[in-house]
Amino acid sequence: MTTKKLYQLPVDITEWKFDGASEIMFNWEYDDGSADLLNLYEKGKQQQWDASTRIDWSQELFEDNPMGMADESIPIFGSPVWEKMTEKERSWLRFNLQCHSICQFMHGEQGALIATSKIVATVPDMNAKFYAATQVMDEARHVEAYKRLIHEKFKSAYPITKSLQTLLEQTLTDRRWDMTYLGMQVMIEGLALAAFQRIRDTAKNNLAASVNAYVMQDEARHVTFGRMALREYYPQLSDHERGEREEFTVEALYFMRDRFNQAEVWERSGLPVDELMKYAYESGAMQAFRTRLFTRIVPILKEIGLFGPKVQKALGDMGVLEYAKIDVEKLIGNDMKVAEDFDAKKFVENAIAAE
Repeated sequence: MTTKKLYQLPVDITEWKFDGASEIMFNWEYDDGSADLLNLYEKGKQQQWDASTRIDWSQELFEDNPMGMADESIPIFGSPVWEKMTEKERSWLRFNLQCHSICQFMHGEQGALIATSKIVATVPDMNAKFYAATQVMDEARHVEAYKRLIHEKFKSAYPITKSLQTLLEQTLTDRRWDMTYLGMQVMIEGLALAAFQRIRDTAKNNLAASVNAYVMQDEARHVTFGRMALREYYPQLSDHERGEREEFTVEALYFMRDRFNQAEVWERSGLPVDELMKYAYESGAMQAFRTRLFTRIVPILKEIGLFGPKVQKALGDMGVLEYAKIDVEKLIGNDMKVAEDFDAKKFVENAIAAE
């Protein structure tokens, strides 16, 4: 079925175009480059997987709560509006909020697919080109997995939000190769890991949880890719050049905190939109989610050297400066391990079924 027929909001065009300015970089030195990136490339090759076989697509989503998420995760849970809603209205809201999230994951993964293909073309290090090529395949697989979840299970879709569209365009229109890394590998991928984690760790539906677990295994490597490349490159920058990157970082941090609010669902709900938006923004659930978005981004910014006074002030204003102390290696190691735990669980269940 064509995706256009699934959209719950009008989609006037099926393509989004802009001038993604870039400088194509060829490198005639084939046996020299970052050894760490070459090792990551080896890991990237070994950890390729097939979305058609690793995921059990015979599983179904739940009827009234597709991914089995707790109502406490809904931003207006406990509000006067929530208390007055019928069970049918709550079921509609659960479905649409979850569908909206998965659609933004799908659109974001297409953005990552395009960004990583740009990295292959623009990055100077040959070993970085090698690894980025494996990530292109990863991102295609992620689009495939979320597409199947939307087309075969939700059978409903939402267009890309203006917020995500703006962030992707800002990342992809800069000519400097490191800005694509910074925008995609650190900011957007870091944001995505926190959003995926909420579903992976709290969804009671195994299909939804496993899709996010397997995608996160790849994303953990992708964030590592950005860390490795930028922590080697950024110490070479002048104060002015570093200042430009920090300006971009601060703007993106505030943008991510304030703009990802699922307004499209509230506008379709038939409920008082302004009241809901205000309640949702100020709710404990959304405040906790917004701060959790930065658990991976903050320690990486410190590690790569984008941690000047402006960045620290912004992080302090958001109440997330303490995240700089997080052991990001441990977090990423856990992201890789959880996917293996899902595989082990599937093996045990299959063995029991065979018996």
